[in-house]
Formats: sequence, C-alpha cells, structure tokens
Amino acid sequence: MKHEVRLEASTGSSVAVVHRQATRPQLGAVVQAACGVVWNTLRAAQVAGVGRHVAIYWDDTIRLDVGAEVAEPFAGAGEVVGATLPRGMTAAATHVGPYDQLGGAHQAIQAWCSANGRPLAGPSWEIYGHWQNEWNADPTLIRTDVYYLLADSAS
Repeated sequence: MKHEVRLEASTGSSVAVVHRQATRPQLGAVVQAACGVVWNTLRAAQVAGVGRHVAIYWDDTIRLDVGAEVAEPFAGAGEVVGATLPRGMTAAATHVGPYDQLGGAHQAIQAWCSANGRPLAGPSWEIYGHWQNEWNADPTLIRTDVYYLLADSAS
C-alpha cells in the first residue's frame, strides 16, 4: 500500500493511558491488553466522551503509553493516568489494512521526513479507528492513523 504523507497539527488532545514497555515481538499483545485495562477503567468510572484507542511511542526502546482519547482531562484511577498527545506539527499518514503491515506507514513517514529535511522530535503515535464488525472478516479495512512529531515544532 502506498501511504500519502501529510503535515498535520497536533493540538495535544487529552488521553487516558497506562505506561508500558515492550519488545517488538510483544508489542501487539501489550497494546491490546493495555487498551483493555484503560477501557475497563474508563467504563467503570463512567467517563463520557471516550474516543479511539491510542499508542504513543516515546523512544526506540518501545517505552509507550497506551489508552484512549477522552473529551476532558482524566484525573486518573489506579494505573490509568491522564495525559495528552504530543503537541506540535506532525508528519502523518493513514494506514488501511492489517496491523502487522503498519510498518509501511512508519517507513513512509520516516522516508518523507528525510527527503524533505524535516527532523523528527522523538515521539510517534498511532490512533486506531473505531472497530467495525466488518474488520473481523476483512482486516484489509482496518484504519490506523500514524503521526510523528517534527523537531522544528515540538513544544
């Protein structure tokens, strides 16, 4: 799949997350389990305005925050804490297809940034589309938006 890279401002939206660390082979299972922890906590706390799942990758050691968008800042409950997405200009791409092919979107963004002289600030993140039943039968329909914070706009 060809990934079109675009510039997009991130406003630092509120999220509720858990902190995790994973190796590359563990990543899928860690993200899935962490999303469940956050979702169950938000449901138990009756938080309104819960949005899509997110995973924020802070560094190459795969130190990450996993959770969900929330309409208002989240005060925290247990290991689930309130946070924000990184704020600033990003290079972004939309991936439509199975999660195991998300690497193509990451590679496209990194190549675009290199070719266009746009250094990266460090964090990247994925926002997973709201699950739709058709995706169970056809994972080629799954939508994930991938973002990389650009160094010249990080704040």
